[in-house]
Amino acid sequence: MCPSHHLPTDLEPLLHISVAIVQGDWTRLRELRLGAGPGQPNRAWREAVLQTHLFAGFPRLVEALGVIEKAGGLGEVDPEECMPKCDESEDIARGFDFFGQIYGEGAGKVRQMLDGYHPEWGRWILGHAYGRVLARPGLAPDLRELCAVVCLAALDQERQLASHARGAVRCGASPTAVHAALRTVEARLDPELMARAEKVIQAFARDEA
Repeated sequence: MCPSHHLPTDLEPLLHISVAIVQGDWTRLRELRLGAGPGQPNRAWREAVLQTHLFAGFPRLVEALGVIEKAGGLGEVDPEECMPKCDESEDIARGFDFFGQIYGEGAGKVRQMLDGYHPEWGRWILGHAYGRVLARPGLAPDLRELCAVVCLAALDQERQLASHARGAVRCGASPTAVHAALRTVEARLDPELMARAEKVIQAFARDEA
């Protein structure tokens, strides 16, 4: 069976979009936008695009949005997609909860490590990355984590890949789905990079099975 059969059919384009953005492959991104299926870009499509700044950075996402706009845009944005004015305390509380879901019993230790680098860094991670972005509605947590998995695999970030492979399973994805997500974008990854990512996923997604 093709690994992609273990994934929702509407997830595959989100995985490809995510990888194209973090790799800065604007030709591929344009092709994906022009080839978007009926009803796309939809909210899930937009959410996958927006969250890539956590992995690729703001400059690369700015470029990606420009490419998408020229190829047809992100589609009509529903007012519900726009979160209310930032309330840092609420964002941090929401991020705290989702961070705990991703890291499980190790969440406290990871937060302590992040705060140790710089106190503001820990707040940014909880408030923005987790509270304002990853905990947003519009894309199910397990699907967000699968998009994160392919982004981190493409960036060769093994430590964070391990965390989000676990996180995907903790959010409800099966280890088979985590592996299938990686296989979906295999053609876009260098073989050595793919082999390293597979090794990480086999070890860490399996731990949560």
